[in-house]
Amino acid sequence: METMTFPRYSPDDIISYLRSHILEGAEARNLVKGDVFGSPRLDILHLIYLRILQKVCGIRLEHAYMMPLNVDIMYPQIYEGFLPVCNLYIHMERLLPMCRISDFQIADVLNPKTKRTVRFLSGILNFVNFREFRREVYLELQMSYKSAMEKNQHLEAVNREAALKLEKLNTVPVEHEAEIKQLTESIRELEQLLRQDYRRKQTALQEVTSQKKTDIAERSQKLSECKVSMATLKEEQEQLKSKIVESPEERKTYNELMKETIKKLKRSKQEVTEKYEGYRDVVEVLPSCQVELQLYQKKMEIQGENVERLASVSSEARNLEDQLESAQVELKKAKTDEMSLKRAVTAKHEKLATAEIQLKKMREDIEQHKCTVLEHFNKVQEKRGAVYDKVMAIRKEIKQKKDKIEQLKDDAEEKATKAKNPAFVETVLQTLIWDHLRSWSGLNVQDKSVTECGRKDPQSSESRVRFPLGFGLEEVSQVCFHLLRLWDKLEEDLVCRPLGGDVGTESGPGSTLHSCHSSAEEAKGKPAESSASG
Repeated sequence: METMTFPRYSPDDIISYLRSHILEGAEARNLVKGDVFGSPRLDILHLIYLRILQKVCGIRLEHAYMMPLNVDIMYPQIYEGFLPVCNLYIHMERLLPMCRISDFQIADVLNPKTKRTVRFLSGILNFVNFREFRREVYLELQMSYKSAMEKNQHLEAVNREAALKLEKLNTVPVEHEAEIKQLTESIRELEQLLRQDYRRKQTALQEVTSQKKTDIAERSQKLSECKVSMATLKEEQEQLKSKIVESPEERKTYNELMKETIKKLKRSKQEVTEKYEGYRDVVEVLPSCQVELQLYQKKMEIQGENVERLASVSSEARNLEDQLESAQVELKKAKTDEMSLKRAVTAKHEKLATAEIQLKKMREDIEQHKCTVLEHFNKVQEKRGAVYDKVMAIRKEIKQKKDKIEQLKDDAEEKATKAKNPAFVETVLQTLIWDHLRSWSGLNVQDKSVTECGRKDPQSSESRVRFPLGFGLEEVSQVCFHLLRLWDKLEEDLVCRPLGGDVGTESGPGSTLHSCHSSAEEAKGKPAESSASG
């Protein structure tokens, strides 16, 4: 690409091109060859370059006099005269490499030379011509592209509409689905029946053709045999004719017959001559008869034509009458069909009206049913909420009862394990005994002497039990007897009672202790009675 060149234009061609294509108005009229070549005028050359830049690059006139914004200059008034030249050089330096010119310098703007300006302008004009040529092609391509895009959009819209129509045609409405299914099933059944009939007919035709082919083959064979036999018979006949010899008797009979035939021929000849003479007389009278006959023939022909016309007219009349009769019959049929169709249409309209009324009633019933169902559903929801609250409360109570039952079971198990321990039983008995003794003697619970006197003295050698004052041996023995009986009952209750008993019942260790307490009170009353009696 770097080695490629462009044609060099003459100064006259350059000036004419600049006048006709680049400059306009007074600028084009006042342009002279000496203003650009020879001793050029800088302002006119700069103007030509500016107009080329405006046309090719789209640069406006203000861009040539603008100060760059990214440069800080103390005194911009100094650069006012140099700015247009500098901007022109910058823009031309960007344009000319596209025109295959790479040696453009600022001296070509400040001090131009003729040969270099001719080369620069010829390259620029070549590029402008190429640009215009390609621009036309580009505009044609753009127009064709726009038209193609419009056609494409139109075709896409048409395609979408067709697709929608196809979808509408392909989609079967819900109302006609059952009918279409029935029709498809009937079509399939008909196709199957037609195929079966076709196969049956085809097999029958094949059988018939095979039979006919066999018959034709047999007949052709018989024909060939007959032809052979005929040929043999003809040969035998010729051979037999050559062998036959005529007899004299037959010759005589043949001669007599010939004589008789000659006589008959003579008689017929005489008759013919007689008839000829009669015909000759008649022929003389023939011309007048022929004229009359010709007249009669003409009349007969005319009458025949008239008869033919009458026959044709009568046939046409008959045809017209037949057509009228058929048309009247068709009219009657059409009237009957019209009446039947009107009746069918009215019946269908009535059916449609009744169906619409039924549909309206059904819709109203459905809406009423929906309203009732919704009301019932709301009531059920309210009841369900109330039942749910009750169920949750019952579940909470059940959980609380279960927790209480588990606590009671744990307490019962602990008490049962403690009841099995003998030390615990001894402590319970001692507490019961001392409680009863205190209640009988009227002592206070906090009296230390009483609590200590009921215990064993570990320092004594006999380790005997000491009782408080006011009790005899009989009273103590009765109390012990009752305590032993209560202990036996307590053991029976602990063995017989299940651990998970009812919460509300009074059975358990507490009840047994209560019974122990009551029995001890009874024992307390008995010694008092005995002492009174003593």
